[in-house]
Amino acid sequence: MRNVHIPRALTIAGSDSGGGAGIQADLKTFQELGVYGMSAITAITVQNTLGVHGVYPLPQEATAQQIEAVGSDLGVDALKTGMLFDAGIIRLVAEQIRRFGWEKVVVDPVMIAKGGAKLLQPEAVQALNDDLLPLALVVTPNIPEAEALTGISIRTMEDRREAARHISSLGPKFVVIKGGHDEEENTDQVIDLLFDGTAFTELGGKRVRTVHTHGTGCTFSAAITAELGKGVSVPEAILNGRAFIQAAIEDTLYLGQGHGPTNHWAYRRRQEILQ
Repeated sequence: MRNVHIPRALTIAGSDSGGGAGIQADLKTFQELGVYGMSAITAITVQNTLGVHGVYPLPQEATAQQIEAVGSDLGVDALKTGMLFDAGIIRLVAEQIRRFGWEKVVVDPVMIAKGGAKLLQPEAVQALNDDLLPLALVVTPNIPEAEALTGISIRTMEDRREAARHISSLGPKFVVIKGGHDEEENTDQVIDLLFDGTAFTELGGKRVRTVHTHGTGCTFSAAITAELGKGVSVPEAILNGRAFIQAAIEDTLYLGQGHGPTNHWAYRRRQEILQ
């Protein structure tokens, strides 16, 4: 037998029939970054670039059994959560994470789709704060999600810092508040704010003016998860994740009539050219 460790990453999230977000985006990202990807589906969404046309949550038992099957046999080096839909699923996922003792946990607090459809029930936000965030190594909210988690209206970078401190106090060791929704300031740049519980770091990148951004949050958090699964440090995993999603947005696929998906193979192809 070969004594080679294969990095393994699990995504616990919803299915996107359009392939741009959810478990489809996560598994594509894991594959592109050289990590063996596994999934536990929480809900089936009927989705394309024009929006979410239906949401069908799976029975909680189905999600629990998927996590159990993966954890008890294949093993998990890092995992991420995406669309969890309701408080019951959140508590179930938290219970399984505690049971298996998984520590490299990335929480992408998916709440609203690009077209405005709700992917998390409003009453579930408290469960997210109380049950899941205390188990997170990294949490990656965008500005509207950070506002929902904290109740803080975010208009300035200082508002973001206050929100990051609040989220950090709930338990996550690293908080990344993404800047893609900040349209009023830094118009030529997207600035993500990283807080490690002590210090703030502003991570800047070129803003790309495009509607083809479906699944950016899923893809970014999946890239971080993949890197953590390979044993990379959290700050480096976040930087690598930002490089991955930057390439995915810049090398647009131009698919669909609405908010098109990002290009999950762009980062690898850029790396091949550099080599």
